[in-house]
Amino acid sequence: MQARRIELGGRVQGVGFRPFVYRLAQCHRVSGWVRNGLGTVEILAAAEPADLDRFADALLREAPPAARPVLLVAAPVEEAVGPGFAIRPSAASESGLECFPPDLAPCPDCLRELAGSADRRARYPFINCTQCGPRYSLIRRLPYDRANTAMAGFALCRSCAAEYGDPLNRRFHAEPVACPDCGPQCWFDNGTAESAAGEAAIGATIAALRRGEIVAVKGVGGYHLFCDAADEAAVGVLRRRKRRPDKPFAVLFPEDKRLLDACVAADGAALAELRGPARPILLLDRKPQAPLAPSIAPGFGTVGAMLADSPLHHLLAEGFGAPLVATSANRSGEPMLTDEQQAAMSLAGIADAFLHHDRPIERPVDDSVLRVVDGAPRVIRGGRGLCPIERTLPFRLSEPVLALGGHMKSTIALGFGDRVVISPHLGDLDDPRALAGFARMAADLQSLYGVSPRLLLVDAHPGYASALWARERARTRGLETVPVWHHHAHAGALAGELAPDGAPILVFTWDGVGLGPDGTLWGGEALLGRPGTWRRVARLRPFRLQGGDAAGREPWRSAASMCWERGIAPPARLLPDTGRAMIHAAWQRGLNCHVTSAAGRIFDAAASLLGLCRVASFEGQGPALLEALADTACEAESSAAPLPLREAADGVLEADWAAALPGLFDATVPKPSRAAWFHATMAATALAIAEAMRGRHGVATVGLAGGVFQNRRLTEHIMHGLRAVGFEALLGSAIACNDAGLSFGQIIEHGAHA
Repeated sequence: MQARRIELGGRVQGVGFRPFVYRLAQCHRVSGWVRNGLGTVEILAAAEPADLDRFADALLREAPPAARPVLLVAAPVEEAVGPGFAIRPSAASESGLECFPPDLAPCPDCLRELAGSADRRARYPFINCTQCGPRYSLIRRLPYDRANTAMAGFALCRSCAAEYGDPLNRRFHAEPVACPDCGPQCWFDNGTAESAAGEAAIGATIAALRRGEIVAVKGVGGYHLFCDAADEAAVGVLRRRKRRPDKPFAVLFPEDKRLLDACVAADGAALAELRGPARPILLLDRKPQAPLAPSIAPGFGTVGAMLADSPLHHLLAEGFGAPLVATSANRSGEPMLTDEQQAAMSLAGIADAFLHHDRPIERPVDDSVLRVVDGAPRVIRGGRGLCPIERTLPFRLSEPVLALGGHMKSTIALGFGDRVVISPHLGDLDDPRALAGFARMAADLQSLYGVSPRLLLVDAHPGYASALWARERARTRGLETVPVWHHHAHAGALAGELAPDGAPILVFTWDGVGLGPDGTLWGGEALLGRPGTWRRVARLRPFRLQGGDAAGREPWRSAASMCWERGIAPPARLLPDTGRAMIHAAWQRGLNCHVTSAAGRIFDAAASLLGLCRVASFEGQGPALLEALADTACEAESSAAPLPLREAADGVLEADWAAALPGLFDATVPKPSRAAWFHATMAATALAIAEAMRGRHGVATVGLAGGVFQNRRLTEHIMHGLRAVGFEALLGSAIACNDAGLSFGQIIEHGAHA
């Protein structure tokens, strides 16, 4: 007999790993014990050498589907081990956490029990086991035991306690385990005598939805607003009440594949993503005759499709039997609503009824959003099912750091040792409630992982709310802040995910705007180098943009400024009815203007010139509509000439956007064709810059980073073009290319300098 101490990190808590180890030990005649550490699983195993080797190999090779084990320690020990194998109580220690389990959608076994008639949990909205159910949203502290979760207030009944204590049961130490006799309950409330509880609440909710009403439903990470996705009147009422005139709504589909096929184009890979344990919102092409209300996504050719992420949503979707709008109940930019009383007050003028439940939500978490680009699903917004995102760094940090990201699409990243943990989507920090949620997340990450950084990484823009918060905290807590340039962080995030070492790479950092080292607002750059050594080698021609922060919300300002820069009059329909001369005069004098090279603002201008979006009701609306219009062109624009390139006075290669204006103005060409041509022109420009950098610097690898590359049409055109001429092309998947990836990139940049 030999004895071996084994310690596993990664995702090994909240996924049924200890019962898996127990059963595995029985199979391989292994004695000893297993227990939870603080974010790890510790094993003492004794057996004949061959059996012990097979056991150790199977720990990684046969792990439960939701687990992501990482071997930390495997060392022989001189210790007497008695017969039998046991699951010991968790061991709390002072060491840091390795991995944190996300919330998981109901597994096939639980769905079968949910749909059955004989099972005691049939139609119970909170059914779960070790392979599914809430995790991140209900954990209060570690180790991951029931007493440390939001389920601590629900005492197990005799039957559930027996399952919880049986190592051979799939609910063995499933911390959220419950049943109708001992677990959380839901209730329907519309302020009338129709209010109902238990299963009757599900029926009352479905009846309200069939009447065309809007129902606020408490889910895993917060409240959603539901209505009939085929009822144009109901969707229109929801838009008016929520004051969301244009931004697309997500659609929850039943499991019936025929309904999904009737509405969206989903191949096998897309279906696998939709049905996976994360259950994200996946942006899919909408079919022309889809039986969905036109105002689900006005002007867009895609639909944000999702399947049920919880048993409660599953019961609603299957009971309704048709697609449902399922949009976050919070107003844009605000944190998710999680409390019943708060939701009732905030949504009083929006929802006709409520479906509440009494399982507490420890931390709000929004839905994840993905899009298939260049053949793979890419994270647009990290949230439920995916977060916290945990990765191994390509270096070890000498001290823990907290990276606070940017201002829009905010996330926070905690770095310690060779690990980084990225928070879920926190929203835009203009709203005080969003900023309060940002502060709570900063404290939460440090508390959960037992890490107290003294170094705060911030965006170099001094006016970002995240940077202001960090400086105030540094002043009162004796911490240090370190600024990181916005686009260096974008490039660093890509390199950190896909190219942690090796030769210099060229990264296009195209986005809205971000402060550059020269004091102008960048956003159309090509950076060459590695993390910590980036230098700008190319850019889009800068122009003077009038309107300050308002320019991001008013695409007409970009269009007018570019026209004035070119010496032509912008179309009269673009400018406000009053004050036109004053606005032009302000631009001429440089009042409330900034100089920018941002690709996002150039896409704004193109959308505005084509009459798609004069004033945006949500961030990125103009470019998104421009892409959707281009996708309707009768013939795909397969080739276009790049914008003219010239050497600027500072030695940077510059692409002149002015050459695109005549094509955008050409009324003899249909608008969809002009939109497709513009995309092809911008893609050709990126390829021309890459070819120039290959000639000058021997560039072999090119990456795309920044929010502009959420545009599938543009991105795929560039990626295919790069590969066709022999470049290695990089595009992130786990780390969002938009500003949600900045916090990760800030840690990569800091680590390269440290």
